[in-house]
Amino acid sequence: MTRQTVRMHFLAIEIGGTKLQVCAGTADGRIVGRARFAVDRAAGGEGIRAQIAAALPELIAKWNPSAIGVGYGGPVDWKTGRIKCSHHIEGWNDFPLGDWLREHTSLPVFVDNDANVAALGEALHGAGRGANPVFWVNAGSGVGGGLVVNGQLYHGAMPGEMEIGHVRLERDGTIVEHHCSGWAVDRAVHAAVEKEPQSVLAQIAAKSKPNARCLTPALTAGCPVADRILTHAAEELAFALSHVVQLLHPEVIVVGGGLSLLGEPLCTRLATALPRWVMEAFAPGPRVALAGLGEDAVPVGALALCRASS
Repeated sequence: MTRQTVRMHFLAIEIGGTKLQVCAGTADGRIVGRARFAVDRAAGGEGIRAQIAAALPELIAKWNPSAIGVGYGGPVDWKTGRIKCSHHIEGWNDFPLGDWLREHTSLPVFVDNDANVAALGEALHGAGRGANPVFWVNAGSGVGGGLVVNGQLYHGAMPGEMEIGHVRLERDGTIVEHHCSGWAVDRAVHAAVEKEPQSVLAQIAAKSKPNARCLTPALTAGCPVADRILTHAAEELAFALSHVVQLLHPEVIVVGGGLSLLGEPLCTRLATALPRWVMEAFAPGPRVALAGLGEDAVPVGALALCRASS
């Protein structure tokens, strides 16, 4: 392997509310090495940084990367790599993540919001490939968004993220995340199991624990309770996405995050509900697609971030 080939490798780090990934990969988005960890929320940002520091030496020694790209789950000053805050994990407020990684590795570091990074990955290498613009919505621990126009991330005024999860659905402060995040759906499943213990959903949940993962087998079994929960979450998200359509006119909306693992039942409900709230001139609205990269959208996007920025 030549020195030139080795220098084409990058590191990609995904810092989310439930998982942490530290990957090595190539400029074309291929992941060649990976360390994955569950996030210990009690350990906070310091615990996550310890996990990153432990994973870096082996990946750097093996792949000799030329830069590091990071997708972080919260508002970021993407120009400096400084974290604004976390909505899920303590210990990140005003933390200089870019500088911290540069000190540990002596490599160039590029940090952006994880939804932005995932949007870039899906636009270049996933379900949004060939479309323009591409809007990404991440329905995971929280709900985030990202916009790629002409193959490049759109950044508004600092910190400039497409924070669709914090769009208000009601004037009382109810936001999209309250109904459409993975944790919100987990709560809805738990409440439904307690209220309707004889349902198929409750029987399935009794074998594990009541959360969003129980919906898939319950839907397969034709459970109306599971159908009601997923339909409600999908319609609330579709209503929020209608504002995206009115303002940004994406050619495709790519849906990722943990809830996207529910697959076509979620995608179909979104695609069915969205046209109800799209103005007639834009009907039927953009194509709705499940993430083509699955849970690798952020690390693949982080590799693309390195290529675009270095």
